[in-house]
Amino acid sequence: MTQIIEDPHGPFGKVLLNSPDFLSPTASKRTIISKEKISDVHKMNKKQHGFKLNDKTCNDIISLLKHTANLDVANNYQDFLKNLDTDKLKIPTDNAALLIIDPQRSFTRGVWMKSIGSKAELEIKPIQLAFEKCAQFLNKNYRLIETMFTRCPFPPCSYDWDDAFTGIIDTKQLYFIKPGNSVLFPTTNGFREWVESFINDGKKILVIAGCTLNSCIRVSSIETQKYFKESKLQVVVDLSLSGARASSFLQSSLYGGLSAVESAVREMIGAGVRVTQCVQWK
Repeated sequence: MTQIIEDPHGPFGKVLLNSPDFLSPTASKRTIISKEKISDVHKMNKKQHGFKLNDKTCNDIISLLKHTANLDVANNYQDFLKNLDTDKLKIPTDNAALLIIDPQRSFTRGVWMKSIGSKAELEIKPIQLAFEKCAQFLNKNYRLIETMFTRCPFPPCSYDWDDAFTGIIDTKQLYFIKPGNSVLFPTTNGFREWVESFINDGKKILVIAGCTLNSCIRVSSIETQKYFKESKLQVVVDLSLSGARASSFLQSSLYGGLSAVESAVREMIGAGVRVTQCVQWK
């Protein structure tokens, strides 16, 4: 307790170094699979299950917006993405890692969702879709791609993984504690060490997904791109695996006629983050 009181970051500071969930550079090696092993598993998957690594739809969010918002919202967002040239991006599995931001039940049935009010069930549908797409992707590719997660310190009933990930995420899976919008805070959560570790192993791309696009994903991607600029790391945001509140897709005068999501996409691109409608892993 004395250590917590004296630390300016409180319980999210140096005390994390004593936690079994703290990720050291050595611990991060547990998620790494050799190129030969990845190739073998890919061949087995194609033979036994008939699916490919990049087997996913990029435009599900457009279809969802047509039902949760209206046709104009969906069409405006689709046109916005086309004008920014955010088409599919091919990324080799041996040159990248994946970070999924806060895939927790709080956003779909816990305290965060309940704080929205009467329209909560409608508002969280794009986040539900993102979690379902992430779960589908992990169900096929978990451990084939170096993958990590963040978690916000929500109350117990809201802290666990979202129900979409039941039976998919390993119970011993390491993760980074992220009490705010940035994965770089606190400095002791192990994120920096993990990125440095996979950069040292030759990976130069970090793909970010999860929730939410206009807050945690936006802040984390921009700050990570800036922090690792000298290491030539390229941060990529996969829109097909990312979600936000439905109202965040509505155009607003607060963002110069753009929606909160569109404004966030522009801000990320302006900071050097590569934003794509869909990552195709190869």
